[in-house]
Amino acid sequence: MTISFCSLKPGESAQLVEYRDVPHDYQQHLESMGLTVGTWFCVERIAPLGDPMQIRLRGFSLGLRKQEASGLRVIKR
Repeated sequence: MTISFCSLKPGESAQLVEYRDVPHDYQQHLESMGLTVGTWFCVERIAPLGDPMQIRLRGFSLGLRKQEASGLRVIKR
């Protein structure tokens, strides 16, 4: 069962399963930074007002805005 990226909490690990209703340009941008289908990542922190979220993948940190990443479907570890 997949869940939305935005429902993850700090400290949780997840695997990207699919891009759903994500603009093609944004999907390509994320893929070029290493966030490809099948990639495992960990939520490091969420900003005090809830946006953006910082994740760690492939040895670096990446900040994502919830509105832009709401179409990412993941499974939790």
